[in-house]
Amino acid sequence: MDLKERLHSHLIQIVRDRNPYLASEGHFYVQQYIREQLAQWGTVEIDDFAVRGRIHHNFILDLPSFDQGIKKRLPPIVIGAHYDTVPGTPGADDNATGVAVLLELARDIASGPLKYPVQLVAFDMEEYGCLGSSHHAAKYKQQQKSIRLMISLEMLGYCNHNPNSQSYPAGLKDFYPNSGNFIALIGTFPTVPDLINLSGKIRKFGQPCEWLPVPNRGLIVPDTRRSDHVPFWDNGYPAIMVTDTANMRNPHYHRESDRIETLDLDFLTGVCQGLVEAIRYI
Repeated sequence: MDLKERLHSHLIQIVRDRNPYLASEGHFYVQQYIREQLAQWGTVEIDDFAVRGRIHHNFILDLPSFDQGIKKRLPPIVIGAHYDTVPGTPGADDNATGVAVLLELARDIASGPLKYPVQLVAFDMEEYGCLGSSHHAAKYKQQQKSIRLMISLEMLGYCNHNPNSQSYPAGLKDFYPNSGNFIALIGTFPTVPDLINLSGKIRKFGQPCEWLPVPNRGLIVPDTRRSDHVPFWDNGYPAIMVTDTANMRNPHYHRESDRIETLDLDFLTGVCQGLVEAIRYI
């Protein structure tokens, strides 16, 4: 299978109502799928956290760097995507696309390690306030561990080439394209060198890409604070969200209609290929 077919096959398994409370069967099914897929490349750690007395799970795969003899172990690149949905939606774009790309990044990096160790994490409970990623970021902070870069994969598969198909938070529309056919990278000022590097590599691969640096942990543009990168920003770590901009482009956001047939699989494949190449240059 080529990359597009593999992504499609992941989506077929993941796209279903998988709200942890109201669709626990779908939620459990997807957990098992993620675990099996990641386990092909190493030992999967199941990291539990409690919310209102109920146990939830993040799934973690650690992949070593190519030079394990480095005297001082380099900090990891953490790449995460959430697998839960809001009630009543099959969550194709939000966020089966992010999970599918996470699984393909695991395959690629396992077969050719990077300069930095990589930690891939499937987060639960993003839709309830980024609780899985908050647990993960707090653990890093508590152990006083550093992170080279956190990358949050948040909705990667909706594309619209029509003029005026893209909207923006106030004050940004004059600086960016009005067609929703690019992937966006959003980071804080310390990540600007990475934003430039990643966007350049993604574009080189033929995938339109725009980037936005935000000051003060994105507090002045609240729309930039809507995914699993935020707990890392708030704990002082460099983090970037990769996104198709959600409801600023996708009319199926948080709806029952967020299904595979609304996605652009060529766009998703281009995003995945661009990320595979770009992350190798960090």
